[in-house]
Amino acid sequence: MIDTSSLFIIAGPCVIESEDLCLRVAEHVSTICRRLGLGFVFKASFDKANRSSHASFRGLGVQEGLAILQSVKRKLGVALLTDVHEPAQAAMAAEVVDVLQVPAFLARQTDLLAACGASGRSVNIKKGQFMSPAEMGNAVAKVRGAGTSQVWLTERGTFFGYNRLVNDFTALPQMQALGCPVIFDITHSTQQPGGLGTASGGNPKYSPLLGRAAVAAGVDGIFLECHPDPKNAKSDAASVLPLQSVEALLVQMQQIAALRKDWKD
Repeated sequence: MIDTSSLFIIAGPCVIESEDLCLRVAEHVSTICRRLGLGFVFKASFDKANRSSHASFRGLGVQEGLAILQSVKRKLGVALLTDVHEPAQAAMAAEVVDVLQVPAFLARQTDLLAACGASGRSVNIKKGQFMSPAEMGNAVAKVRGAGTSQVWLTERGTFFGYNRLVNDFTALPQMQALGCPVIFDITHSTQQPGGLGTASGGNPKYSPLLGRAAVAAGVDGIFLECHPDPKNAKSDAASVLPLQSVEALLVQMQQIAALRKDWKD
């Protein structure tokens, strides 16, 4: 079971591009997290089913993608998280990964939530961009009702106008009150959905600010996407963080987390 009692990090490329990329990113971030005493979960998706354009790269597919994730676990010993988009994928992914993630656009899909809940794995539900914190209680109940007690919730911004997301930090304690560890997604919170026409735009320069603020607000975990060559990333190129910038940010967040232990809300 993954320790969520202190600050932990979910990080990796948006989509599985190759085994080499996954190993490079996972080894880099896991090394930093071990040194800082932060929990680490490697994240990468075998399929991105909600790309803006039908021509966009979706991934390597479930079979090849899960094989690469299995190799990452075998070689590096890290915990794994991946997205599932269809109920049938839940049991398949659960054979390899430690955490199944329900994408934000699917946070109300009962069959998908129930399949994840029946998998025996932890389940991370990303809050729908169109949902209030209180509504996530229904999603949690669907997963728990299927048998899984280890449910996480991730805040990733709420729609506001065209191609714009905003964050309400009061959502964090509201969702924590549901009895779930709450994670803040500093990548997709800066996204501009469909902002480039056939792809999403983004403002990753604000990701560090959001990460520091979320840790100060008492969040349990941080979700971030990173890539050694963001401009050539095959998914979320406009919003992923450069891999080389991750260490400085994690140091800052670890320092804030240490300070916050003495704070009273």
